[in-house]
Amino acid sequence: MVQKITAAITAVGGYVPETKLTNFDLEKMVDTNDEWIRTRTGVEERRILKEPGKASSDLAVPAVLQICEKRGISPEEIDCIICATVTPDMVFPATANIISDKVGAKNAWGFDLGAACSGFLYALTTGAALIECRRYKKVVVVGVDKMSSIIDYSDRQTCIIFGDGAGAVLLEPNHQGYGVLDSILKSDGSGRQFLHMKAGGSLKPATAETVANKEHFVYQEGQSVFKFAVKGMADVSAELLERNNLTGDDIAWLVPHQANKRIIDATADRIGIDHKKVMLNIQKYGNTTAATIPLCLWEWRHELNKGDNIVLAAFGGGFTWGATLVKWEY
Repeated sequence: MVQKITAAITAVGGYVPETKLTNFDLEKMVDTNDEWIRTRTGVEERRILKEPGKASSDLAVPAVLQICEKRGISPEEIDCIICATVTPDMVFPATANIISDKVGAKNAWGFDLGAACSGFLYALTTGAALIECRRYKKVVVVGVDKMSSIIDYSDRQTCIIFGDGAGAVLLEPNHQGYGVLDSILKSDGSGRQFLHMKAGGSLKPATAETVANKEHFVYQEGQSVFKFAVKGMADVSAELLERNNLTGDDIAWLVPHQANKRIIDATADRIGIDHKKVMLNIQKYGNTTAATIPLCLWEWRHELNKGDNIVLAAFGGGFTWGATLVKWEY
């Protein structure tokens, strides 16, 4: 009998830039205030990569190097790097390839995956499949976004929400039933009208006009996105638990995408999990898009115990959403 292989998370890394952009800083930039931002979103400050010439790959590199150090491996042992991002260093080559070069992962192949805020879950499920098929032994999954590069800081709808950051995990084969156990991933491209970037793609390439019209920034129709996100993230999390015969009591931690505290609360309530068991760092970092879930795992890594059932849940632009069940390995 062939032994079942699962993909276990064996190390976690994270990085946020030093520069803080607080709600009080934003009060001086746009017509908003600290109390309004906190009550609507839960964000108090966010980190911004301000240094010129620095990109998403520069956020990801420290996170990947941390993983290698913690696991006691050389970057040359990494087989594959999957990078979830909507703010690649360039249109091509892939940011995953640039990260590989910068960390010295000379034997790794890699690619970028774009699913907005659900990117890390999509990439984690993809990485797990590479391990499960027995082709690869060490797959690094990175969630990184330099959202400040595509945010219009005169648009009070979006500039209050987003920040920059990176998180990464190492996946390795496991025979004891730890790791990524199940995922439900969904998408609905008709949601693109509510959350997208108008220009810069093949539909509307960059011109002097698109730049002047500020079409290279995040466009979001907040109310519609909020409505879909509350239902999508909560429903898919409940579906995941039901499919695995689990209840909120069986879950040690809910690791939600950090988009909005009200969406997170609604998801916790829907699956019947105590709010004390919900990872929440939106107040410090804002919405770092593909980086929010791995940044939570990085921050809470000392509180995770072997055998803990954790649910990762996300909702992203376009629309993409999903939930993943993980049994913690270390």
